[in-house]
Amino acid sequence: MQEDGGSGETAPGGRGAGTPSRKRRRTPPSDWQFPVLTAWGLRPDQQRLLVIIAVVVGVLAGGTGLVFVVGSLGEYTPQQRTSAAVIAPGSTLPRIFHGWSSPKLFAPLTDRTKDKRALTKKEVFGEKQLTVTKKLKLKLVAKQLDSDCSAALWGQSVVDQVADAGCSQAARGLYASSDGRYVGQYTLLNLKDGESAAALVESLKTDYRGGWTIPLPSSKASFPEGGYSEAGGYALGHYVGLVWLGRTDGAEPTAKDDFVSLTLALRGAEKPVYRRVVSLTGPPA
Repeated sequence: MQEDGGSGETAPGGRGAGTPSRKRRRTPPSDWQFPVLTAWGLRPDQQRLLVIIAVVVGVLAGGTGLVFVVGSLGEYTPQQRTSAAVIAPGSTLPRIFHGWSSPKLFAPLTDRTKDKRALTKKEVFGEKQLTVTKKLKLKLVAKQLDSDCSAALWGQSVVDQVADAGCSQAARGLYASSDGRYVGQYTLLNLKDGESAAALVESLKTDYRGGWTIPLPSSKASFPEGGYSEAGGYALGHYVGLVWLGRTDGAEPTAKDDFVSLTLALRGAEKPVYRRVVSLTGPPA
């Protein structure tokens, strides 16, 4: 932002030359700036609108539950529930799932043949912590990059679908919040094209109860067996990002649990995908 100083000219209305000119006040920095959203290139006014939408949707949803508002950058598909009979006893999987289609921003990444460079651990998990608020961070406690995607997933239908989608890589990062209250995992799947990515997100609306990503083991954080957790799937060109969040005690979230901000922070692991768009199209004018 440029500072606009005084011009030295007389103000309209005929003030004399001896009257000191008034300097325009510099616009104060906006309070509506969040580290993750700023890093993604959203202006303060865009961030403010996004947060307002998040609050409104959260209130309508009863103030609890994971509202994947950032996914409004794409097309929202409401979560669907399936019969509890589908769930294997003792399975660790989300209670709720939301699906989001790929935003137009990722159109350059629709075909993997134009994005042949393989993902690396350093690229996806180069940041050791993700910022939720000034006081709350998500710390990376485990990471894994598999060329065999079946090593990162369970459930035959899901495993078969990602195999048919030409999944070449599955990157998983497990995070623990600095206050010890939350656990989250981000999984990034490298599929052959955008059509396959969209189809996977769509099918997970029901299939996630019979197959999901495998949580990474860690002594520092884990999803409690049978505990409450929530998840979302995001098509990002030929990639699919899976966000999974829960409380470490397995309890359902209350009004004090800001899963929206936690999701925004966890999706910071997607920044390499944004960088790949820029590498193909060049920086915005």
